[in-house]
Amino acid sequence: MQENLNVFDIMVVGATPSGIMAALSAGRLGAKVLLSEYHKHIGGMSTSGLGKSDIEKRDAIDGIFKEFTQRVFKYYVDKYGEDSENVKLCKDGYYYEPSVAEYVFNQMIDENKNVTLLLNHQIESVKTESNKISSVSFKNRSNTEIKTVKAQKYIDATYEGDLCALSGAEYRVGREAKSEFDEEHAGRIFFDFDDMCFLEGSTGEADNKLPAYTYRLCLTEDPENSYVMTSPPEGYNRENYLKYLEDLREGRLGPPKVFKEGHGYYPEHFNTMMRVFSFARIPNKKFDVNINPRPLGFPFVEENYTYLDSSWKEREEIFKKHRALALGLFYFVQNDHEVPEEHRSMARKYNLPLDEFTDNEYFPWQLYVREGRRLKGGYTLSENDVRLQKDSRRNNIFYDSIISGEFPIDSFPVSKEASKDKKVLEGYIGLLEISPYQIPYRILIPEKIENLIVPVAASTTHIAFSTIRMEPLWMGIGQAAGIAAHMACKAKINFKDVPINQLQEILLENRQIISYFEDMDRNDKAFKAIQFWGTKGIFSSYNAEPMKPIENSELNDFLQILHQLLDSDLSFNRPDNFDNVTIGDFANLLKSLVLSCKLSNSAENIADPFRRYKLDTTNWLYDQRELTTPVLRGEVCIAFYNLFFAIQKK
Repeated sequence: MQENLNVFDIMVVGATPSGIMAALSAGRLGAKVLLSEYHKHIGGMSTSGLGKSDIEKRDAIDGIFKEFTQRVFKYYVDKYGEDSENVKLCKDGYYYEPSVAEYVFNQMIDENKNVTLLLNHQIESVKTESNKISSVSFKNRSNTEIKTVKAQKYIDATYEGDLCALSGAEYRVGREAKSEFDEEHAGRIFFDFDDMCFLEGSTGEADNKLPAYTYRLCLTEDPENSYVMTSPPEGYNRENYLKYLEDLREGRLGPPKVFKEGHGYYPEHFNTMMRVFSFARIPNKKFDVNINPRPLGFPFVEENYTYLDSSWKEREEIFKKHRALALGLFYFVQNDHEVPEEHRSMARKYNLPLDEFTDNEYFPWQLYVREGRRLKGGYTLSENDVRLQKDSRRNNIFYDSIISGEFPIDSFPVSKEASKDKKVLEGYIGLLEISPYQIPYRILIPEKIENLIVPVAASTTHIAFSTIRMEPLWMGIGQAAGIAAHMACKAKINFKDVPINQLQEILLENRQIISYFEDMDRNDKAFKAIQFWGTKGIFSSYNAEPMKPIENSELNDFLQILHQLLDSDLSFNRPDNFDNVTIGDFANLLKSLVLSCKLSNSAENIADPFRRYKLDTTNWLYDQRELTTPVLRGEVCIAFYNLFFAIQKK
């Protein structure tokens, strides 16, 4: 039986955090949005055990992700009181229980009447005509009914890139060779995560291998809220875990060489079998629990090689296998006779919480798909875009940047093969430091499918994907995709034709960080303007120095960029060639630019357009000063930002 749904403006496939934020962003602008999800629950990994936000620099990611954290924080304050232990443990809303994350996501969607949820539906097929998706069909997982849905624009927010693949868009799977994008850490690699150096056997060869998938567990130390496994889980095989005993004996379950807060290091577990997990404390006597990929006994590698091309039935079997491996590992550490008794006793303090995943036997719904397909888009983000190059003071600058990334390169192993020194599994790159980087809009845009945008399975190399694959960043990318979809619908244009500057302006109005600076405060009057110009090449370092007087040479460089951006002949009274430009000099320059851009017909009536376009000194100065005092860099950014968008909207 087939049922046709109404036509929507925008369809989002995948209610991952990125998909939720895409739907919300478009819905808040007035678009009618359908948000579909395979599971009966929304939220992807953020509601399936990943209870801490993977983010190193909090001031690098804001926007709708920050709204999510603020709502989480409010939840804990309202329920437990401002000075409670649970409020402290939620760390301003960045740490949370899975059920709380789901509550907040549902709350945000319930408030938006433009978003329709379609749960428990798997994507079955996509109809494409003339390089455009015309409809998508879903199967109801409960009664097998088929629903066919039409929309103007489509957003693939699945971890796997399923809509992208079914639409006919080109994509990559696996690892590029070191030579393809000249990436230092690409391809086959054995990498010492303590000393950050290459080990014997690293060749840089390409392959189609994927980083290991796991489940992310939520455990509790509260006996009254515990589900205790009294027998082995279905599919249990202790042989899967015996190599961990070698890891224990040979010292591979010890502490890291460098201890960093927030990386799942739990000192109580060092040099015990509990080190096969990575623990982070979250509210209500619970823990976010990852599977530690550093021991050689890590059994999850290679279990996902067939996953992407599998049918839904075959994927279900892979889900079951990973569930059995995860629960089996936990049971093994708690009960196996070869595990030292003190370690077993320590492990038995933790159990599955009775108040999480209550319709799934207290086990998470979502498999941790760390990397699936990756789109071939208008640009391919590589390691060289996310790591500082020699003699550079800033990562590559993109005119179409939509958000800043900041998390280290972090790829799980892709093979069970160990290095010759028995230090690490092949493919593991653990928390390789980077510098904040810009993400260009082009990595979301397929080469030939014109009404599709892909915020999760974006166009990157394997190495670059291992830093963009964090939920906070994906939420922000989803926000950009949702806004772009609304703009494309409203203007009846393809995604590649969305005006970048206008998209950036809307993102900045919605608190997105599109260009990171170390010395900028969100309360700075020039905060939005400096970020915008930071995507156009004005700043060559991570310091904007907004309170520094602008030099004549810097102003001339700024004018050159403004001229190129406007693509028009500008006539203006250039300040004399001396070091510092005064407020009076700059005000006269602005007036000549207003006349040149025909924002005013004559010098006599220039006062009105100055006020109308926020160009009088009350709008762009930090404070009212004598006209003979130097104008500051931040003030120039504000004035030119106002001028540029006045011209764009004229």
